Amino acid sequence: MLHIFYGEMPEAIYNPPVYFKNVYEDEWITDSFAKEMILDIDQSCVLDSAVIDSPVLGKISPMSLSGGVKTLILMKNVPEKIFNASACGDNCAKWILKIAQKQDLTINLRHLMDFGEDEFEIHVLNEDKMVHNWKELILIAGLYV
Repeated sequence: MLHIFYGEMPEAIYNPPVYFKNVYEDEWITDSFAKEMILDIDQSCVLDSAVIDSPVLGKISPMSLSGGVKTLILMKNVPEKIFNASACGDNCAKWILKIAQKQDLTINLRHLMDFGEDEFEIHVLNEDKMVHNWKELILIAGLYV
């Protein structure tokens, strides 16, 4: 289940890429789910736990991945923390929903992230309401961001 809190949230980790740098574990990158996310979001291929092949940057370390991918990897691997998902672009929204299908996930958003036209189930914590599509989500989220 995906839970979203819109607006400022003091307990949320505001800068996920910095947090990633300090807690990253090699096995997070070699996980098949992470490899899919990295390929989709950064168009990069994981060669091993320390080397990723980027079409733009060449061979890079996991520290050079985009902020969005780092945030997604943290969401999957450190589910007890709340991350500022505004570090992600809209291209990460489908992956947030996929992670939330596998585990409870609470995120903080400070903008209107586009979760697409398909039906979904999101619990908006600000109002303690369930929403099932983009139109329902915007009506609530727009009040807070």
